[in-house]
Amino acid sequence: MRARSGKVKPACRGGVPRIEGYPLSAGYDSAWVFENEMGPSALWLAEALSKRMGFVPGMRVLDLGCGRGMSSVFLAREFESRVTAADLWISPDENFRTFAEAGVLDRVFPLRAEAHDLPFASGYFDAIVSIDSYQYYGTDDMYLKYVLRFLRKGGAIGIVVPGLTAEFKSGVPEYLTRRQKSGAVFWDPAECFSFHTPAWWRNHWEKTGLVDVEHAGLIEDGWRLWLSWEEARDGGGFSGFPSDAEAIREDAGKHLGFAVVVGRKR
Repeated sequence: MRARSGKVKPACRGGVPRIEGYPLSAGYDSAWVFENEMGPSALWLAEALSKRMGFVPGMRVLDLGCGRGMSSVFLAREFESRVTAADLWISPDENFRTFAEAGVLDRVFPLRAEAHDLPFASGYFDAIVSIDSYQYYGTDDMYLKYVLRFLRKGGAIGIVVPGLTAEFKSGVPEYLTRRQKSGAVFWDPAECFSFHTPAWWRNHWEKTGLVDVEHAGLIEDGWRLWLSWEEARDGGGFSGFPSDAEAIREDAGKHLGFAVVVGRKR
């Protein structure tokens, strides 16, 4: 179910490595991926989530916090999903052009929306996904109840977020808070306090009684994916964001990774 069309070329070239276990992501042009980045490879993270979500053609999917729409294009092309691509910071005009070039305008609808003010009918979506975004608003104890309003009974909600292997007991390690050679400091206290373990997310959702959590775990070797992305971006000369490779390399999976959580609405 891979409707290849548009300017998203079916060949990975020019920097993004092919990662074993992520064959679908390998079919996208590196320059396009780098140009549309807003964090670690949204394609790898979307593919990791797709292994747990059971997408089928025609599903109505909300891609919440879609950024520049890479995950939305991926879901439309690889699974023939009907995607609502909602983001606060990237304009619908910009994402419209992205989706037009990718040849998915018949399956992806761009929308500007704030995560707490979503303009959808109750029970409209078959699935809700969020790639590298949910940690910014979903740690609120009340948020899951709110967003599930737009998911049908029995529908799935799935997230991939930067996460921890264990909650910090004695503070953040020094090497995550020091300035790297790139000029970046990995651990921004204004944002990174929202990083949690899969167990934390499981409890966060299960305590509501609103979903059955079907999976809560770390992406296998997720820190290596993260480092591969940073190194590829650095090597390709793409500098939209300062590199965090130094901190991720030093951590080597001791603390950092990606949490994948999937729940089914009761």
